[in-house]
Amino acid sequence: MPARALIINADDLGYDPAVTRGILRAMQEGVVSSATFMVNTPYSEVAAQEARGLALGLHLNLARGLPVWAAFPGNVLSGGAFSEPLAAHLTPDVVEAETLAQLERLDQLLGQPATHVDVHKHLHRHPGVLEGLARAARTAGVPVRSLDEEMRRTLRAHGVLTNDHFIGDAGAEAYWTVERLEEQLAKLPEEGVTELMCHPGYTPEAVKSGYAQQREVELATFLHPRARLALSHLGVKPTDFRVLTRAR
Repeated sequence: MPARALIINADDLGYDPAVTRGILRAMQEGVVSSATFMVNTPYSEVAAQEARGLALGLHLNLARGLPVWAAFPGNVLSGGAFSEPLAAHLTPDVVEAETLAQLERLDQLLGQPATHVDVHKHLHRHPGVLEGLARAARTAGVPVRSLDEEMRRTLRAHGVLTNDHFIGDAGAEAYWTVERLEEQLAKLPEEGVTELMCHPGYTPEAVKSGYAQQREVELATFLHPRARLALSHLGVKPTDFRVLTRAR
């Protein structure tokens, strides 16, 4: 197991222009060290121009928007677009092909490869999605976010690198307040790579989202001087998923 490392990853770059602005600020001025990029939205191209050079993974999107893979089967789409409820019916072969297509699009938009992959709405909780994602990640040689020990074992059985620990959530209230961040950092495991998932941003201006003003609370948290102070006291400098590939 690697020495202790912390990845503070912001989900949803490219989801909405205001969300993207907030994520970029959290990375440039705050303590967020990594983000994941949605490549199939109307805002992806502009987000890519603004985010080039940062540590970015793929936020695999099978929940909304259009597929990137040209041969994606229409019978598991809703009106030609992704639907979160239909994700459970995706076969591993379809997920594998779409993941590889989205990884290729990220490379084209950013001019750099993805640091890792995670999944919008955690849809890799579905076995077929996880299987297809694991195959694609093995082919591309990229790590994948794991949410729990069972998922970790599955990914590693496929030869895919993953984090050792995971913390973070999103709900009716903003998850990451300054107080919760300080509390969780104080309990950070002594060994292994921990991913802290977060959703900083400004309130979406173009997309309707259940996680809206909560993003601004999280943005304030990761910009707050107390966040940097807590990390300093811990002796931890946040990194990104390349820490896993470097340790291989």
